[in-house]
Amino acid sequence: MADTAIFDVDGTLVDTNYQHALAWARAFARFDVVRPLWRIHRGIGMGGDTFVPAVAGDDVEREHGDDLRAAWAEEFGALIDECRPFEGAHELLQEVADRGFTVVLASSGKKDQVERFLDLVDGRSIATAWTTSEDAEKSKPAPDIVQAALARVDASSGVMVGDSTWDVVAASKLDVPTIAVRTGGFSVDELTEAGAVSVFDSLVELRERLDETPLAKPSR
Repeated sequence: MADTAIFDVDGTLVDTNYQHALAWARAFARFDVVRPLWRIHRGIGMGGDTFVPAVAGDDVEREHGDDLRAAWAEEFGALIDECRPFEGAHELLQEVADRGFTVVLASSGKKDQVERFLDLVDGRSIATAWTTSEDAEKSKPAPDIVQAALARVDASSGVMVGDSTWDVVAASKLDVPTIAVRTGGFSVDELTEAGAVSVFDSLVELRERLDETPLAKPSR
């Protein structure tokens, strides 16, 4: 039983993953680094510090890492207005809060991006706290951002809701179970093999079946 619900933002509450993939492809292209979009997509959910070496290799990280991340920020900034909340995002957050859970939004995105996405889901009216890239030394799959989210509300135990295998891996390092949704484009098998306790096709389905999950009732 948990008392806190930790929601990933990008790809879970807001439909951003394919914009992120395109932004990274365009950033790589600036430095004549070519990676197929499917390969880039498989890394979405990692933070930029781990994404570049994982997708493009250590040599690219050494030569262009910081410049690539700056280029990605510019490219994603040009696409951010295309990002929309997933159906049922606000309603799910409200339902979980109404059940008595403390709601924390755990994002490792840049502050201005996180604040925009908070507005898209009207998260400020529900969440007790939220995080940004400024709150973690290392990004997912390291557990730092999940730990920061728990610390923000002094939680005794939490449940993660995420869309990528990287969410699941990060949370599992703190023994935090993850409920996964397929909004990030990962398969049921990929998410369950990473350790997700349950997988749903959408936020709407998750809300309808909350009683089957660790978010049925808080521990307090």
